[in-house]
Amino acid sequence: MRALLFVLFLFFTPALWSVAMAEPPKCAAIEHLSGRYTVCTFDPAKETIRLFGTQTLDVRGATYDQLNTYLLRNGQHMSFAMNGGMYHPDYGPVGLLVENGRETGALNRQDAFGNFFMKPNGVFFIEDGKAGVMETEAYAKAGLSPQEATQSGPMLVIDGKIHPRFLPDATSLQIRNGVGILPDGRVAFAISNDRVRFHDFATLFRDRLQCRNALFLDGSISSLYSPEIRRHDRRAVMGTIIAVVKNLPW
Repeated sequence: MRALLFVLFLFFTPALWSVAMAEPPKCAAIEHLSGRYTVCTFDPAKETIRLFGTQTLDVRGATYDQLNTYLLRNGQHMSFAMNGGMYHPDYGPVGLLVENGRETGALNRQDAFGNFFMKPNGVFFIEDGKAGVMETEAYAKAGLSPQEATQSGPMLVIDGKIHPRFLPDATSLQIRNGVGILPDGRVAFAISNDRVRFHDFATLFRDRLQCRNALFLDGSISSLYSPEIRRHDRRAVMGTIIAVVKNLPW
């Protein structure tokens, strides 16, 4: 079965590549302050943005190759993917995870140590073709029923303001990735190509991308899959993956 799927993938790759190249570019290189970033944008009303956890993929730690195999078995493929949130040692989600309308991780409102618990944290979600990023307590009160959702932390931008604990002169520099909502409703996924501080990363979303709300996804496993720019971070092992999913052109 694996051999057959590999052959099918090789057969369809040229066709998928030509289709992708016929569309407007989704990913772009951006320089901001002293850092370089890759930013990929998608319209949730036109494109299918999905969340996949290790329980769904039936693996201990998820990779982009494993997700591609899972999708090919279902007549689909992914045109973009990024790590989608923090996880426990068993790769289960630390907080809320909703996959195709099914809750596989519960909303976490606890206080503890680590980036996830640097309040306010928040939730990225897709509901009825619209995307949002919302602070956790506001999300809990909103009564939403999203098709897809992932909780992470800290929030980078909250209602146009930088997270209060971020310092412009902080010395902690890491590769980081996150997600925000553009003024026109498109989703912006960003990953730093250099090690950057939280404050600089947050200003990328607020000042360059004009996102009123943005959420940090992770730092230690920040990674990207984008055939459009020929990037496939194969070393990444994740608990949750965010992907843009398309049907195979049978």
